[in-house]
Amino acid sequence: MRLGTFTLHPQAHNRRVTEMVRFVARVAYLGGGFAGWQRQREARTVQAVLEAALEDVFSRPVPIVAAGRTDAGVHAVGQVAHFDAPQRIPPAGLLAVLNTTLPRDVRVLSVAIAKPGFHARRSARAKRYRYRLAWGEPLEPWEALRTWELAARPDIAAMRDALAAVTGEHDFAAFALKGHSGTGQRGTVRLVIGARLTHRGRRVAIVVEGDGFLRGMVRRLVGAVVEVGRGAARPEWVRALVLDPRARPPAPTAPPHGLTLEVVRF
Repeated sequence: MRLGTFTLHPQAHNRRVTEMVRFVARVAYLGGGFAGWQRQREARTVQAVLEAALEDVFSRPVPIVAAGRTDAGVHAVGQVAHFDAPQRIPPAGLLAVLNTTLPRDVRVLSVAIAKPGFHARRSARAKRYRYRLAWGEPLEPWEALRTWELAARPDIAAMRDALAAVTGEHDFAAFALKGHSGTGQRGTVRLVIGARLTHRGRRVAIVVEGDGFLRGMVRRLVGAVVEVGRGAARPEWVRALVLDPRARPPAPTAPPHGLTLEVVRF
């Protein structure tokens, strides 16, 4: 049986109640009220809020691990996380009780029992982000929470030209936030599987999918593409940033509230 992009393990339901079971959850949240995903001292984070809800349910601390961290202000509709807990509550019941405990800006959309060996971070193979842009007439407040409103209509053709340069495996150091040098042997090299721009009326969405992203990378990619769209730079500037990670000036950073983590693939 499948739940979203997860495969449920049919034998898991027959385990003893006292055994720890790995659950996998799909989580959505509005990022504006959070200092990001990762738990921080004296800051409201998505991880801390979810762990508090789990502790209420199971009467014990229950750490939760996400497929990836989102920065302060970034939203999610497809964040994936796992946690280990006693199987006292069936997944459907756990889903219901968590959503009665959680604040309104976080919702668990699905809960399942993971197949053996599943790990939300290490099992992830790709992530897809969507960045929303708009201009012209004011947006409804709930749309403005998740959209960067531009001062004027950008050059859509030039933005598409610039965005085409980011597809493939490159050293994206120029698009990492200051102080982020990547991890492991890959350093700042990442594979962008696809990058596309959709345009309808006075709205644009930039969708980027990759095998991993540096901190701030998607927002700086969008910032650079918007610079091209408003005529402050040419598409060749984005290509230079991709081909030479030491190229300057660095790409600007788009505000976080336009960015949403949509899908994690396993």
